Amino acid sequence: MTASRPQREPGPPPGPSHGMRDGSPRAYDAILYLSFGGPEGPEEVTPFIENVTRGRGIPRHRLEEVAEHYHLFGGVSPINAQNRAVIAALEVELARNALDLPVYWGNRNWHPFVTDAVMQMRNDGVGRAAAFVTSAYSSYSACRQYREDIGRARAEVGRGAPKIDKLRLFYNHPGFIEPQAATVRSAIATVAPERRASASIAFTAHSIPESMAGTSSYVAQLEEACRLVAERAGGPAQWKLVYQSRSGPPAVPWLGPDVAEHLRWLHREGATDVVICPIGFVSDHLEVRFDLDVEAATVAAELGLNMVRAATVGADPAYVRMIAELVLERMDPRRPRLAAGNFTASHDCCAADCCPAPAARPGS
Repeated sequence: MTASRPQREPGPPPGPSHGMRDGSPRAYDAILYLSFGGPEGPEEVTPFIENVTRGRGIPRHRLEEVAEHYHLFGGVSPINAQNRAVIAALEVELARNALDLPVYWGNRNWHPFVTDAVMQMRNDGVGRAAAFVTSAYSSYSACRQYREDIGRARAEVGRGAPKIDKLRLFYNHPGFIEPQAATVRSAIATVAPERRASASIAFTAHSIPESMAGTSSYVAQLEEACRLVAERAGGPAQWKLVYQSRSGPPAVPWLGPDVAEHLRWLHREGATDVVICPIGFVSDHLEVRFDLDVEAATVAAELGLNMVRAATVGADPAYVRMIAELVLERMDPRRPRLAAGNFTASHDCCAADCCPAPAARPGS
């Protein structure tokens, strides 16, 4: 495993490639695996949180609250070990497909930073790379900001920085939908047989400001993914998309309802069982572990509501195969672009005005 992995642009490859050598329209020298990042020890928690929230004007006491969430887990975010597991499995899958592509790992907010990864790629002679981002949906923070991260990293590296093409969104790719449905089926199976038909599924995703949601297809894509997973899980018919992990000031409208609010509503409606599926995430990182396994579970216990949490896709083999498939389809436009449900496969190259950053609030 090498350090990091980037994104791509239209045009012919800059030179010989270590990828497919069969004259395909697009060839790559490497893959950039791009994620959020997280601390790997108690001493890294505060610097990491400060890095994530820099420039957002979040009060110090709120940062200290979030730091305590990490300290409950020894100051280590699970996201890093999970990323390493996916990367290791991806390297095997790439080799199985005869793709000689080293995988570089870069993060937005913590080591290994994306700039370090791009620098290593430049030093290793990588000319063009495909970037896989661990976010299935579109919005400023989930898509465009990662493209900006790549652009900033390339600018910092300067002359010789590899060209990097971000792979398409995968919210409706069978390689994401099918393993997620399998985790929901497993969770439903733990509910008492006589109550399964009346159980409810609550799909959760990271809340974002309504202004950000309004400039992207974030909600529509989430709703489609929820529908596809619910259909394939074959469980209870009733499901709802709810949100978690809000971090903005109370005066700014964010997407809702919050998962805790939804649990209270279910209780008032007489529900006895709920399966929670964090469909907005691809790994059981700290926001999933704390916001759902601690906070939401505490609310459910207080209400006497049986809550079962479905796992994320993690390093499921189908999900790993999907990543390799996204690379292969980008290398060869003739290859089928897999997509489940009512929406077509996402576009490859985003428009210049796609998912703009929310306007700054007065005084911010």
